[in-house]
Amino acid sequence: MANIKQAFGTSTAITLTLASLAQAAARECTAVDNTTNLFLDVLVHLNIKLQTGTPASDKAINIYVYGSEDGTDYTDNATGTDAAITLRSPTNLRLIGIINTPDGGLLTYKSHPISIAAAFGGVMPRKWGIVIENKTNLAFSATEGDHTKEYSGIFATSN
Repeated sequence: MANIKQAFGTSTAITLTLASLAQAAARECTAVDNTTNLFLDVLVHLNIKLQTGTPASDKAINIYVYGSEDGTDYTDNATGTDAAITLRSPTNLRLIGIINTPDGGLLTYKSHPISIAAAFGGVMPRKWGIVIENKTNLAFSATEGDHTKEYSGIFATSN
């Protein structure tokens, strides 16, 4: 009898421009298509560097997820492209993570691995993406290379 085990795909970059993202601004990534890989879940990881200063406001980076059942209609006002997004209040996007930013001065803050399927009741949508909201009172680093945005797909394998 075969054993079914969890396996991980390679880390893949998420197309999401975060350089100089201003306080209270939000940005969505290009939608990730899951219709070919058919991952059972995806773990997202982010590293975000702030510019010099002292965080205030909420001292947080909010991470939301959007999805599409049909591959064209996305949650709320997400478009599936790497672009600025105005969050509605309240938003219908799902909050999937918060990166707390308590300290000042050119620091890079790192998320824990965040499950996408968990936001959709344990089932991956056809297409999905994340939205980053800056609530730190500081702009993000102006150097795009200072920010890491990646995901790893999870699938089942047997041996």
